[in-house]
Amino acid sequence: MNRKLAVLAARRGGWFSRRDALAAGYSDADLRGRVASGRWLRLVRGAYADPGPAYGGLAPWERAVWLHVRGARAVYYQLRGRVVVSHQSAVLLRGVRVSELDLRRVHVTKRHGAGRSGTTVCQHGSSPPVDAVSDVDGVQATVGARAVIETVQATKYPIAVSVVDQALRLRIATAEQLTAALEPFAGRPGNRMARRAVEFGDDRAESVGESHLRVLLADLGLPPPLPQAEIRDRHGSFVARVDFLLEPYAVIVEFDGALKYGGGSPDALIAEKAREDRLRDLGYQVVRVTWSDLADPGGLLHRIRRAIARAHR
Repeated sequence: MNRKLAVLAARRGGWFSRRDALAAGYSDADLRGRVASGRWLRLVRGAYADPGPAYGGLAPWERAVWLHVRGARAVYYQLRGRVVVSHQSAVLLRGVRVSELDLRRVHVTKRHGAGRSGTTVCQHGSSPPVDAVSDVDGVQATVGARAVIETVQATKYPIAVSVVDQALRLRIATAEQLTAALEPFAGRPGNRMARRAVEFGDDRAESVGESHLRVLLADLGLPPPLPQAEIRDRHGSFVARVDFLLEPYAVIVEFDGALKYGGGSPDALIAEKAREDRLRDLGYQVVRVTWSDLADPGGLLHRIRRAIARAHR
């Protein structure tokens, strides 16, 4: 990409149009060739992006987010004055990162009139009316609380909790604002589930995995765990901060994400083993949970019950 087009794309947030490419000296044949070779990526109709070398190192869901955010900016520019960015597109612009969200289409809400949908863009109708918007780096979007509710109404409950947790943690909206944002959607499909997610939301969740695990622990009938609990020894010295503490049972539940502990480097693993040994010396039992464990609730409950029995002995 030449400098003229690169500067313009950066100014717009990482995308450019066919007209921009032609004005920068490229031809339609250049555009088609670069898209065919993968040097440029088509976002939505008439909008493109240069992925650069870093794009190849992203996980598939990170690539989907990368494309979606730029596509949302392009659609807003193309329909400026008529729409605001909304739903999952709006929460992604604000930094929410939940890999299970459906990112196949950019979502906008029309300021007036009925909605319409296509394969890459979903234009929602203006009901309830968009009575408040906020600027997100030059893009007009539904306010944070409404964007969250719009998003979670169309997802499964664990995903909804993950979105709410991140929204609270990133201070996109407060619990009170989320509760108020439910009211204009009363009676609509998904609103009752969204209300449950808002009531269950917790800004202490540090990852999507922790949000899913918290939902599962509740489903298993266990008492509410204490998230991000600090463990100290009998002298009051800090030992560790753990994901979840089942305090009545002296059982710690830790979620092991794929990138935890420095990606599994030997030094990080040794340090983690020493940390876990200190916790056991203090009388705690530690249960480690991975993504695969979340798919086996019965097996996880059995492991936790065994840990409770060991702690009791």
